Amino acid sequence: MRLSKLGSYILTLLAVVHAIDKETSDYPLLIGSGIYDITGPAAQVHIQGYGKSSQSSNGIHMRLRSRAFIVASVGSNGAKNPQEVAHDIQQLRFRKHRVTEKARDSAPAPLLADPERTVCFVSADILCGSDLLTLKVAQRLEQLLPQQHGSKKRLCHLENLSISGTHTHSASGGFLQYAVYQITSLGFSDEAMDAYAEGIAQSIHRAYSKLTRCEITVAEDLLFDSNINRSPSSYLLNPVEERKRYENIGDTDKRMLQLRFTTAEKDIGILNWFSVHGTSLNNTNQLLSGDNKGYASYLMEKHQNGDESMPGNGSFVAAFASTNLGDVSPNTNGPRCVDTGLPCDVLTSSCGGAAEKCIASGPGEDMFESAQVIGRKQFDMALALLHSNKIKKLKGEVSFRHSFVNVGNLTVVLEDGTTAKTCPAALGYSFAAGTTDGPGQFDFTQGRNSSNGFWNMIAAFLSKPTPKQVQCHHPKPILLNTGEATQPYDWDPNTIPISIFRIGDLFILNVPSELTTMAGRRLRQAMTDTITSRGVTDPIITIAGLANSYTHYVTTFEEYTGQRYEAASTLYGPHTLAAYIQEFNRIMTDLLNGDPSSTSDPPRDLSSQQISLIPPVLVDTVEFGKEFGSVIVEPEDEYTRGQDAVFVSFRSANPRNNRRPQGTFLTVDKMLADNNKWKTMYVDGDWCTKFVWNGDAALFGISFAEIHWQIPPDTPLGQYRICHFGARKTLFSEAEALLGFEAPEWLSSSTVGSALEALLSSGVKLFHSICQRLGSCVEPLQVERSRIIEFSGCSRPFLVKEAGATPTKEFSE
Repeated sequence: MRLSKLGSYILTLLAVVHAIDKETSDYPLLIGSGIYDITGPAAQVHIQGYGKSSQSSNGIHMRLRSRAFIVASVGSNGAKNPQEVAHDIQQLRFRKHRVTEKARDSAPAPLLADPERTVCFVSADILCGSDLLTLKVAQRLEQLLPQQHGSKKRLCHLENLSISGTHTHSASGGFLQYAVYQITSLGFSDEAMDAYAEGIAQSIHRAYSKLTRCEITVAEDLLFDSNINRSPSSYLLNPVEERKRYENIGDTDKRMLQLRFTTAEKDIGILNWFSVHGTSLNNTNQLLSGDNKGYASYLMEKHQNGDESMPGNGSFVAAFASTNLGDVSPNTNGPRCVDTGLPCDVLTSSCGGAAEKCIASGPGEDMFESAQVIGRKQFDMALALLHSNKIKKLKGEVSFRHSFVNVGNLTVVLEDGTTAKTCPAALGYSFAAGTTDGPGQFDFTQGRNSSNGFWNMIAAFLSKPTPKQVQCHHPKPILLNTGEATQPYDWDPNTIPISIFRIGDLFILNVPSELTTMAGRRLRQAMTDTITSRGVTDPIITIAGLANSYTHYVTTFEEYTGQRYEAASTLYGPHTLAAYIQEFNRIMTDLLNGDPSSTSDPPRDLSSQQISLIPPVLVDTVEFGKEFGSVIVEPEDEYTRGQDAVFVSFRSANPRNNRRPQGTFLTVDKMLADNNKWKTMYVDGDWCTKFVWNGDAALFGISFAEIHWQIPPDTPLGQYRICHFGARKTLFSEAEALLGFEAPEWLSSSTVGSALEALLSSGVKLFHSICQRLGSCVEPLQVERSRIIEFSGCSRPFLVKEAGATPTKEFSE
């Protein structure tokens, strides 16, 4: 009997070892994926991207997300340590006993990965990366992630972390620490920074908690009719021979490159790159939104997680990341003069000399439909790649190199062997003209190689460029000498982060800028030459744009001479691209040789110097005798699915009081026929809903919430309601504490009550001030100035019916 038991144990052990060996070869990497809400303040904070000062948020079209992926080599040189074996056995037990996914995901993550052989990539629904944001996320990860065995570092740290913005132009601004980006945003926004830093860190933590053995496969294909070049005249300045190499795809990149992450049981996510701007929603939009890439992610996650899953809550994570999209527009109908309907001037993108009249649009009837069309095209291609047979498995080492580069003063060796210098950052006149996706607001046009005396005088108050600076940037006429402006703090960075992630034969170039189509092609080709010269055949190279900082654009030397918007926004002069290629070559060589990379000092942390002129939320009130969350406009009795839109209005409060992360400001609920209970079908993270905050009377603390629901064609028929959730701020807590009473709800929430509270508080403070001087009274109570109170409300029920159906009193599917 003893021998029988011993034999059974041996057989079991051999089976476990065999299973682990098979899993090691089939799933050679540790991978985790995570998603988290990063929706910023939905009211009164500038939406960044177009530089239009009047474009502030007043609601949510769809919630913004951070999507994180951690990829780590296993063990040391592929060997399994005891902790790894224990983890593998644990996973086998989970499978054998069919433990639920939730239970397995909640199991402690294995501390067996090496921070020096791990990469952490984040694609976030924000305009761009930020060096201060990256720093704050790394600091937060010091609290969320444990130290790895044998290392003082967390698994994700500053050097192996890439935070790449999807480049949506419909996300909160004010999170970049440099003054030039804060002109239109009334300075720095702590609310936006907190939302982004915490949400991104939480998405990484979720990815860490789900680390498991996976494989990565790569697929790619060409996606046409989804982007156009918005500066075609600049592209034509590049050499004919070079342009001929790309005749089959033209003047924009059409490649979608996609990674698929798969465990033994299922797919856990995808990450892809495709060149297109997040500017389907134009500068009239005031709702937070992920634009076309956010919609593509939404569609894929719904498809993989099931329609019953709420946005942002499924286990499958789909990131549609940005790449070299500098001159690439989603507005495929092209630019037209809005006053005449005629084509714009090709060289200046203007109509009668006015750039603001030349605007690109399409392919939809309005900007939201256009975002849907371009987003769906990306989703369709990604879905096809997900099931493609033309794949390549990634095997091999995971490594990275990171370096800070003082690109504002760098000696560059050119192809002919001569040397040149980069320049401290500066923006040219055509920068102020904007683009056909979002024109500027002054008398500037693109393609301008001459300056203007009036604007030179205005800009000189900021920082007057020296003759050396003017010559360095030639032929760019300098409008804003941002790299040498330091009041009230730095206007632009001169030191930037660059990094390379390697996963087997895949190389991800993390670039803190927007490279134009040809600039990106040259960078990828240069890296291909460097890699293949060292024996790596058929490397896969992609550019992760707008990562870890933001330094505007990078054009080719030839495009720079044309001085359209992208060239005028190339900060460091005509040799900026050459500098990027040189420095990426340097750290790529280090990576391939196994050598460390030298680095400059990181950019300064300017967070203690930031200025904000964004007004705080003081108080929320409603009309006397009314309640927060009560309905002003009720829905109609019935609607037709696939055709009608529902509109409901509520008495509300400022959404800045509570951003409701991982929550919602609205629900669309359906009555379940079997138990007469309400089931939530849609939230404010769904594309078909819009939460619009109307704060026209916000001076008195009065505001309203409008909720719009465009009923999808596949919506189940039946009885529905719309609910609104919010949080209000009251000032009565101070008066209550000082005077020793509790105000009734009808008083604390009304405009009259808030005015009374302010009067009482002022009187009490004056009294205490007088008696303190006389020395005859005690110190006033130290109390919290305000308090936040949650509220909610729901509309009356209404029916959703099929077209042509006759309504009945009791309507069921």
